Amino acid sequence: MYVIIVGCGRVGSDLAKILVNENHNVVIIDIEPKSFERLGETFNGITLAGNGFDFELLKSAGIEKADAFCAVTNSDNTNLVAAQVAKKIFKVPKVIARVYNPNRANIYRALGLDIISGTILVASMIRDKVVESRLSSFLIESGDVGVLEIFVDENIKDKTVSQINIAGELIVATIRRNKEIIIPQPETKVQDSDILIAIVKTTSLDKIKKLFKLY
Repeated sequence: MYVIIVGCGRVGSDLAKILVNENHNVVIIDIEPKSFERLGETFNGITLAGNGFDFELLKSAGIEKADAFCAVTNSDNTNLVAAQVAKKIFKVPKVIARVYNPNRANIYRALGLDIISGTILVASMIRDKVVESRLSSFLIESGDVGVLEIFVDENIKDKTVSQINIAGELIVATIRRNKEIIIPQPETKVQDSDILIAIVKTTSLDKIKKLFKLY
């Protein structure tokens, strides 16, 4: 993929390094040239100093061929403007903007942007650790479903995945078996000490917890 990132702070620099290590083509833009020091000497993407919504700079960054555009500066307003330029003017297929103010997230979504709110994400993660340590509802943005860990015991050992799944309420997505990750088939049998990673309807959570003795 050809990815343009606006903002070389902690998030932007880490994102750029991850993408480059996965052999994607990356251009990262920041108004402060010194910020590129975060990328390290081995970074082989392109760095451009300047404003992340400057038309000429974006053209020189190759935005007209970009597959994705990520606005992750420390300014919500900059991220919104840059993302809107990428989406509306240059028609980049995938545009993502980071926001700090969670009250703005729904406004940005109404403008057709994919939004990542670090504030909401961290708050939700802490909430899950406090209230439902096995459930990660923050991974699914709508809140209608969550990701649940189920430790296999005598009650479900040797059952198949199709016997464990509950239509419309729970589906086993992966199995952690020792250090191996398994994408199961319906006929896959679970073993003692397996950890099932399941998608669960949040309205069915109490029922699922009772069924699998997760209290």
